[in-house]
Amino acid sequence: MTPAARFWDEAIVPALVEYIRIPAKSPHFDPAWAENGHIERAVQLAADWCRSHAVAGMRLEVVRLPGRTPVLFVEVPASRGAEAAGTVLLYGHLDKQPDMTGWAEGLGPWTPAIRDGKLYGRGGADDGYAVFAAIAALRELEAQGRPHARAAILIECCEESGSYDLPAYLDALGPRIGEPALVVGLDSGCGNYEQLWGTTSLRGIVNGVLTVEVLSEGVHSGDAGGIVPSSFRIARLLLERLDDSASGAVRHAAFYAAIPPERIEQAHRAAEVLGPTVHARFPFVPGAKPVAGDIAELVLNRTWRPVLEVIGADGLPLPKNAGNVLRPRTVLALSLRLPPTVDAAAAGERMKALLEADPPHGARVRFDVVQAATGWHAPPTASWLEKAVDEASLRHWRKPAMWMGEGGTIPFMAMLGAKFPRAQFLITGVLGPQANAHGPNEFLHLDYAKKLTAAVADVIAAQAAAR
Repeated sequence: MTPAARFWDEAIVPALVEYIRIPAKSPHFDPAWAENGHIERAVQLAADWCRSHAVAGMRLEVVRLPGRTPVLFVEVPASRGAEAAGTVLLYGHLDKQPDMTGWAEGLGPWTPAIRDGKLYGRGGADDGYAVFAAIAALRELEAQGRPHARAAILIECCEESGSYDLPAYLDALGPRIGEPALVVGLDSGCGNYEQLWGTTSLRGIVNGVLTVEVLSEGVHSGDAGGIVPSSFRIARLLLERLDDSASGAVRHAAFYAAIPPERIEQAHRAAEVLGPTVHARFPFVPGAKPVAGDIAELVLNRTWRPVLEVIGADGLPLPKNAGNVLRPRTVLALSLRLPPTVDAAAAGERMKALLEADPPHGARVRFDVVQAATGWHAPPTASWLEKAVDEASLRHWRKPAMWMGEGGTIPFMAMLGAKFPRAQFLITGVLGPQANAHGPNEFLHLDYAKKLTAAVADVIAAQAAAR
């Protein structure tokens, strides 16, 4: 066992076990987060751990702006001889998604368990491990005497709510962060657990709530059916304005972007490596199939094409409580994933206009945009970074690195990409097949996390050597 792997087992895993026990739900899911104190507990746990395992010269502060979630900010000076290498900024977050139902027997969101080399529980992989891995990578370089640039570690507590607190912290901490030469984001995914994966793009998102009202109160369906239109049927008609119910394809050009040829080529290479696991990793019920047969097209669907999903509903009683009532309203929570380069605010306005225009049967229709976060598209990768990532993958997995877009949204990346246009980016993470972030049975693949930590250390060392 390597010293880095031993450090994970002895120091990081016990801390992550305690972190998973904390229901540190993001503010969107716990509006009383400040009073409940769970985010504060998570921050203090991470801060105390960092102090106990400090890198030489490290400075740590829990930064608090009035009315905002806290940020953990850590600064580590450059090693001797690497003072001119600039700054490496490492990013992660401590807030979590809500509980979600469907956890397997013996597992739960706040009940950590280790099975078959995987640490189960909410937040371990998304994204509690990041702060521990960042410190561990710097400790490894220090122990090996390998030079590294000045490092700044930024850990926020609002990412799962769209990082709406982060711009204020980027402004407040701007002079201390400086202009990073390299950004390492540890909140992304991996196509498999057999090599290092770099993320080339992230989709954007528009979340909102569609409300359709036809009555001021429910009425007997036998009395009103055939006279009063169904609010659910009207909602179906409105959704058809956004996407084709037969194919799932989003209808309007405003929600699309041209896919760069390089990303198409990378999608085909990823499809060759991953094969059917691109869709087989999802828990389809027997007989269910993916929306397309071509693997590369599926990769592009989840990385560069828009898709609509209904993620919640109100006004619908549980089946066991359903009476023969024509319901007065239907409320649907909608999530529209967007290509990386589509402006999310403009897409939200377009979505609102499409849904609210000329409502069927004169129903009262309203669409409220809750979140609009633009995606991110990586700048051209410098030759030194591409080489360093590939060498790190070969060293720790004995397979070359792969590059691919991801279907999720990390608002921080768009913010940082705009703020630091000259930086290089290594966006990576541990969310591989079946890791199931945001869902039941989320897990952290421990062996992959250990190797990823060592790979990040290698890339940080390569950045200092390239200057």
